[in-house]
Amino acid sequence: MDTIATRDAQRSHGMRVHPHHMQAAWKDVVSEGDQLARDASLADKSSIVCRTGQLMLASGTGAWRVRDSMNRVARILGLTVHVDLSLLSIECTCIQGHESFSEVVSLPTTGVNTHRIWLMEDYVREVEAHGSQLTVRDFHKLLDVVEHSTPDYTLWQLGLAAGSACGAFVFLLGGGPVEMLCAFVGAGLGNLVRASMLRRRLGQFSCIACGVAVACVCYLLALLGLSRLDPTALAHEAGYIGAMLFVIPGFPLITAGLDIAKLDMRSGIERLVYAMAVIVLATLMGWLVAEVVGLSPDDFQPLGLGPAALTLLRVAMSFVGVFSFSVMFNSPVQMAATAGVIGAVSNTLRLTLADLPSLLPGLGLAAGCPPEAAAFLGAIISGLLAHLAERWTSYPRISLTVPSIVIMVPGLYLYRAMYYMCVFDTASMLSWFVRAVLIVAFLPVGLGIARTLTDPRWRKTS
Repeated sequence: MDTIATRDAQRSHGMRVHPHHMQAAWKDVVSEGDQLARDASLADKSSIVCRTGQLMLASGTGAWRVRDSMNRVARILGLTVHVDLSLLSIECTCIQGHESFSEVVSLPTTGVNTHRIWLMEDYVREVEAHGSQLTVRDFHKLLDVVEHSTPDYTLWQLGLAAGSACGAFVFLLGGGPVEMLCAFVGAGLGNLVRASMLRRRLGQFSCIACGVAVACVCYLLALLGLSRLDPTALAHEAGYIGAMLFVIPGFPLITAGLDIAKLDMRSGIERLVYAMAVIVLATLMGWLVAEVVGLSPDDFQPLGLGPAALTLLRVAMSFVGVFSFSVMFNSPVQMAATAGVIGAVSNTLRLTLADLPSLLPGLGLAAGCPPEAAAFLGAIISGLLAHLAERWTSYPRISLTVPSIVIMVPGLYLYRAMYYMCVFDTASMLSWFVRAVLIVAFLPVGLGIARTLTDPRWRKTS
């Protein structure tokens, strides 16, 4: 897509009058590629700053991190920038002395790519170390490496990751081996279909609807297959909810809360609306399939595990779930494993706090920690552990914290709220919905507190 620049020589203002998308080649908008970037024209400097923000935004990270990256690059180039961010666009004005240049950058769609976030963090550190010696062309070559990076995993690997994540999720919700196996099959095939459609650049909501429908139907088919061997398998239909949880938009939900906490209202509200739209579509499609084939969200049957065995299995399944969700976010294996360890600690702590009376009856407690408070504490622990991991590794903090608490997002509560709304059971719908909203609200609050305690740059208002 072509980009056109216009200038007002008397007022020394400039503007690109068309937004440029990811497909636009930087060569089309740069006039002095071989000049040192610090000495280049304001328009060429703006192309560097805006492309930095564009690639960060395309990776799915929050508005604060996008703005912070743009400011750090602009500082090296001798610029002051004013940035307005939304879910899919950046409006940026670069100021140098008495000259200003405005630019609009937009994306065709949104998604999550934690490997790209990591690459962009490395790029910003490289710029801060050597930016004064780089030409405009050098900057864009570094950004080309990021933009042209390919997905780390094949479609089948993404399917296996979704199946493993949802199988682990089902156990943590109270399901047993039958539910876990059927959820693995359903979620694996559902995400395979969704990922295949997304790579063909089909509409995101159409991909989600098809993926959920396939997941629910495949869960039922797997259950019917098991019933040939064990007739009691049909009593485990409640696990179909777990088969569709791979579409729960944990990343935009959490980053929406973090954006709002930093007063990035436009970005935060748009991310929240997008996440809610995905949730409504997924749960409605799940309800529709459930009505057609006769499934219902009943409670799971008791597993009969002792406290020690239950706790150990929760640690293992929390690791598997977080690791698999990280793979779905395109995290490299070591990054995914790091997030898995953090999630295993924080999520097991959350579940243990909620179940203290049954796990430790000797304490004589009448009730465990409220789920909302347990989620809040779990998020704080995830944030603090991610801070420690960030000091030992170069992994971006958000690539560790968000996957580690995605497994805490109450997808079961959200689905049940929508299910009861569709069958006009208003009281049950409100009960499940309010509980889900409170938990979702406390997760970014917990992360924000941990970030405030450990990151001086986050504490600043500008």
